[in-house]
Amino acid sequence: MTLGVDRYELRQIIAGLSEGVILVEPDQTIAYANEAALAMHGAESVSELGETVDIYRERFSLRYRNNRTPNQYPIERVVAGETFHDVVVEVTRTDEPDVTFVHSLRSLVATDRDGNPSCLALILKDVSDQFEAEDRFEKTFNANPAPAVICRLADLRHVKVNLGFLEMTGYTRDAVIGRSVYEVDVLAGARSRDLAISRLNEGGTIPQMEACLDLPDGGVRHVIVAGQPMEFGEEPCMLFTFADLELRRKAEMALRQSEERFAKAFSLTPVPTVLARANSFAITGVNEAFTRVFGHSAETVAGRSPAELGLWVHDAAREKFESAVAMTGYVLGLEVCLQHEDGTSLDCLVSAERVEIGDDIYALLVLQDITERKRGERDLFEAIETVMADTSWFSRGLIDKLANLRRPGGEHKDSVSPNMTVRERQILDLICSGLGDDAIAKRLTLSRNTVRNHAAALYRKLGVHKRSEAIVWGRNNGFPAGSAG
Repeated sequence: MTLGVDRYELRQIIAGLSEGVILVEPDQTIAYANEAALAMHGAESVSELGETVDIYRERFSLRYRNNRTPNQYPIERVVAGETFHDVVVEVTRTDEPDVTFVHSLRSLVATDRDGNPSCLALILKDVSDQFEAEDRFEKTFNANPAPAVICRLADLRHVKVNLGFLEMTGYTRDAVIGRSVYEVDVLAGARSRDLAISRLNEGGTIPQMEACLDLPDGGVRHVIVAGQPMEFGEEPCMLFTFADLELRRKAEMALRQSEERFAKAFSLTPVPTVLARANSFAITGVNEAFTRVFGHSAETVAGRSPAELGLWVHDAAREKFESAVAMTGYVLGLEVCLQHEDGTSLDCLVSAERVEIGDDIYALLVLQDITERKRGERDLFEAIETVMADTSWFSRGLIDKLANLRRPGGEHKDSVSPNMTVRERQILDLICSGLGDDAIAKRLTLSRNTVRNHAAALYRKLGVHKRSEAIVWGRNNGFPAGSAG
C-alpha cells in the first residue's frame, strides 16, 4: 500500500467525523481539513485556512482563556511532534474580528515502524456554546450582590468567589481561591454543621442554616448559608450562597434597646399610663402610677379591655374615645369620668396615640387624675350659685374676683370662641353682666322662653351646665362687663 493510498483512505475516514481534524506535514504544510474543522474556522476550503502554518497564523488569531496569546500555536506544537490534550483557545479570523470560536484541542502524532512521524493531526472540538454559557454564568456570578463561593467537590477547594463574599468578609480573592472549605470555612458555627458536611461529602443540597463565619481580622459575621450542587467547567461543584444577618442583628439590637428605653420611661412616668392593642384595646401593660391611682394591678388587667374592667363610668364616652383613636390615631385631653377598682369615680383627662412596637400596633393611653382640681371648681361654682341667688347685689368686682380664681397668678388665656350666633353672644355678654333671664328678655325684647332656649344652646356649645359656669367661661375668654349692645 502506497503512502498516497494511505492518506486517501485516511481522509475518507475522517471526512465524516463530528470532530474537526487538520492534517499537517512535517514541513508545516496544511495537507487536509475535514468539513467540521473548516466550519469551526468559518472557512469553506483548506485554502482559506492557509497552505502553511505561517499563513494560518496570519489569518487566525489565537488567545488562551486566561487572555494570554500563545508564543507557539497548537498547530505548530503538532508539527514539532508534541502530544497534548484539552487545550482551550479562542480563535478569531483576522479579516472578520467579530467571528470568534472556542476550540478544545488535542494532538495526534502517529509514527511509522522506524519511529518517524507519519501522520500529524490537530483534533478540534467546538466548545463555543459551552464557554458562552460559562461566560454568562461568570458575569452573572460576579455581578450578583449576594455573597457566593463555588467549591470543587473533588478536593473541596474553592474555585470561584464573587465580590459580594469578599466585601462581606474582608477576604481577598487570592486568600479564598485554592483554599479548602475548612481553611476558609464557609460552614463555621453552622447550627447543623454535621448535616451540612455530610451533604457536602455526598454532593447533595445543603439546606439553609445560620452560621458564624470567622473573618480575617479576627471578627465574626453572622450569616445564613445554603449549598446547591452544580457543574462548573464539567466538574461537580457546590455553590454556597450567603445572606448577611449583620444588618438584621443590628436592627434587632436597636429595636431591643429602643423597647428597653420605652419600657423604662413607661414604668417610671408618674402619670397613669396604659398600653393596649389598637384593634381590641386589650391591655398588655400598665405602669405603677396606674395601679396607685386606679387600684388595679398589672396582673389583674393583663389581656382585659377597659370595658371589661369597668374602667369607664359611661360606655358612650368610652365608645366615642375608642372610635376617635381608631379614626384619627390620637385623642388629646378628653375630659371623662373613670372608676377606681373600689367603685369610686375619678375625673380624668385622657389622651391616647397609636404607636408601633415591633410589628404590632398599640394604643398608648395617658390618664391624668384631675379629681381634686374638679372638686375645687365645683366648690367655686357652688359659691357662685349661692351668690347668684340674689343677683341684685352681685357686683362686677366680685364676679371679676371669682373669675380670677380660675386664673391663678393673673394668667390670661387667648380668646376661645365656639361657633356662637350673634344672639348667643349677646346673651352671654348679658349673663356675664349679672342679668337674669327676665332682665335679658326685656333688654333684647325677647320672650323669657326664647332667652332660655338660646341659653341652653349656648351652654351646649361652651360645654357647661350652669349659669355660674357660663359666667366663669365668659370672664376667662374675653367677655367684659357692659359689652352687650
